[in-house]
Amino acid sequence: MADTMPKAGVIPDRRTPGGARRGGVERLWRRSVDRYPENGRRFAYLGITVLAAVILYYQLYVPAAVTPSIISHYHATWSFFVYILVVGNAVGAFASLVAGLADRWGRANIVTYGLLVTALLVLFGLPNAPNIWAYATLYSVLCVIEGMCLVALPALVRDFTPQMGRASAMGFYTMGPVLGSLVVAQVASHTLSHLHAWQDQFVIAGIVGLVAFSIALFFLRELSPGLRDQLMVSIKDRALVEARAAGVNIDESIKHPWRQILHLDVIGPSVGIATFLMIYYAFVAFFVVYMATIYGYSEQRANSLGNWMWAANAIGVVIIGFLSDRLRVRKPFMVVGAIGAIAFTALFALRTNQTGTGYYQFVWIISLLAIFLGTAYSPWMAAFTETVEKRNPALTATGLAVWGWTIRAVVSISFLVTPFVVTSMTPLIDQGAHVKALASQYSAQLTTLGAIDPATVGKLQANPSDTAAIGTAVTEISQKLNVSPAAAVQQLIAVSKVPTADLTYLQANGPKVQKALGIAPGEWRRWWWVCLGGEVLFLPLIFLLKGRWSPKRARQDEEEHERMVDRELAALLSSHSG
Repeated sequence: MADTMPKAGVIPDRRTPGGARRGGVERLWRRSVDRYPENGRRFAYLGITVLAAVILYYQLYVPAAVTPSIISHYHATWSFFVYILVVGNAVGAFASLVAGLADRWGRANIVTYGLLVTALLVLFGLPNAPNIWAYATLYSVLCVIEGMCLVALPALVRDFTPQMGRASAMGFYTMGPVLGSLVVAQVASHTLSHLHAWQDQFVIAGIVGLVAFSIALFFLRELSPGLRDQLMVSIKDRALVEARAAGVNIDESIKHPWRQILHLDVIGPSVGIATFLMIYYAFVAFFVVYMATIYGYSEQRANSLGNWMWAANAIGVVIIGFLSDRLRVRKPFMVVGAIGAIAFTALFALRTNQTGTGYYQFVWIISLLAIFLGTAYSPWMAAFTETVEKRNPALTATGLAVWGWTIRAVVSISFLVTPFVVTSMTPLIDQGAHVKALASQYSAQLTTLGAIDPATVGKLQANPSDTAAIGTAVTEISQKLNVSPAAAVQQLIAVSKVPTADLTYLQANGPKVQKALGIAPGEWRRWWWVCLGGEVLFLPLIFLLKGRWSPKRARQDEEEHERMVDRELAALLSSHSG
């Protein structure tokens, strides 16, 4: 990247050709600012960016709150619904690569108009989809837009944040997916009891999305290429960055972007964080379904439990981000977070077959797991963007595109594999609810039926008027249930009044559902061990990232950088005075 200084002490006004101020309509498209903003405006831009992230993730995650209802509404299968997530994440992965062009296009318009499209899809498209195929198509389009926006957003955070405050800023940005999950859980747990249609959850998210779009449309801005394409370690670098901006050769700095970025220190950590977060994305997609099928939670109660997890994670990422900036190191926090996450993932996995685990026991386990995930993640985001900057600060979005593609590809593959590991979910989701309803409706009749020998049942089904079979059945009911023959006759009559279709459905699917209930805990535990393996893989890949382990050495680097900035500014002033 060119490092030539401007020949005058005033930065040229490049807001529009000729330096003219932008008019009202033009301001809605041409969003770059040519001076590094003061803290008040900078924090406002960061706040809008975080708000956009929260809303985008809220819209992306809202199906998870009502998954059983969506499956039931469309008469879909569990496997088909999971494959919708697989395809959505796959197309989102490649959309993230496209978003790498934000280094050329800019970031703010991708986010702003992406908010508009996603809001319209969630408000009008998904809740009105006429069939499951239309729903799947619209969800894939949503994932494409989200995949682009969710690369542009951390690029904006990086642009407006020097390295010395990067972990704190990324902590607030990381609240985007976390608060998105929390909003989903909060809204669902407080509205499902009186807004029964699953479509209402999408309508609420769509309206909120339109509000966020309106805010971004009028107020979100981004740095001009000359400013954002430079490395900024502290806010003290502002004057030097602005002075350099006029001499930056933008076209030269972003030539051959993939050749510059695709190195082990970018690819390796991207794979590491993707596998580390497999547990997080499994919770996002399947937590409600998991708690409903394994522990019998309602959608409302499962979402209420999720509130604790996401709130703990949101608080953790911000506090840890602040501490990371305060101590000037990232890697020690990642190690502590990874070890803690491994420990509490193991504890969570071991509770899978203990169906007597209490609500507040789960609160403690998943909340501490969420805190440790956040302990690793916000410092990782800071370290990763700093590693990309070491390669070329002008290609931040390209580096984040690698991260975005990798994480969505890993999530897509993990969702693809899930139905083959947790095979029990197919009968539990596809037939379990109907079997449970029929079993509840005909509980007395099923008890009577269970007292009759299967051979006798077969004779009665073949010929309901078989008097010998009727007599045998009455005797069996009377003996096994300890009732009088007269009462046994009445119970047998009640059984005969159950619709044949309902009995046939129970006989065909009841055993499958019962078997699935027995093996489901073990299968889910196996999947949590897979997620734990992803957390273990994360640990060695931490070492590829830029950054010190020692706070003392990190402060020495900072002091050396400040001396370099002072020397360069002094040389600049000397050249101007001459």
